[in-house]
Amino acid sequence: MIHDDLSEIFDDDDRSPAERERLVVLMDLFAALGPPPDPFGLYGEFESLQRRFVDAVATRDPDAVEEAFLSLYCHVHGYEAPYSATERRRMDETGGYWCHAGGLSPILKAGDHISPESVSADFGAGNGLQGLLMMKLYPHALTRQIEISGRMIESGRQLQDWLGIAPERVEWIAGDVLDQSPRGIDFIYLYRPVRPEGEGRLFYERFAAELAMQDREAVIFSIADCLREFLGPEFRIFYRDGHLTCFRNEP
Repeated sequence: MIHDDLSEIFDDDDRSPAERERLVVLMDLFAALGPPPDPFGLYGEFESLQRRFVDAVATRDPDAVEEAFLSLYCHVHGYEAPYSATERRRMDETGGYWCHAGGLSPILKAGDHISPESVSADFGAGNGLQGLLMMKLYPHALTRQIEISGRMIESGRQLQDWLGIAPERVEWIAGDVLDQSPRGIDFIYLYRPVRPEGEGRLFYERFAAELAMQDREAVIFSIADCLREFLGPEFRIFYRDGHLTCFRNEP
């Protein structure tokens, strides 16, 4: 079984035992899946990258295996996102990233902070792969995937079916993140959806103020973080590695 092979390959990995097992489960999943539905021509390299990954497993070289897997993961993430001219102009105006892959670390670490009752959200979700994989690995009540591009949402809905995630577990919200609220969410994922200036600064100020009014615990995973300066003292950093910054409050 590839799961057992992967477990042996990553036996000496620096990650925690829990994160190593999650990585193996994720890799095993991608090795077993067929090509994703591809209405916009985003995943044409899936089969060749999947073969490259499986071939790398046979080498038993952890660096080669992880590098090949990252190439496959980034391809499915949809970094060649089909934004319309209007959507791209809006992303440029606010300083958002065009569906950059957030990496494996947030996915692997999220399992310590998502419970079966959790409501999670990704503000600027692209095709939703990060949130969908978190739902697949750590089934929970609901994930909200917020994205400005209608075509990315349609692609994400098909990835949801591909991953076998029930329709009621994902709420797709087509809209500008500037209009969205963190209320009622206890696990938040952000990949710098906007620059902290102009409209973006107002977004972060409102976002932080609404979080401060909640009487529930919230965990925030922020990539290329712009939120820290706006959060109140009730939110403390519990992990930071230069790419991912993680906050938790004490309500």
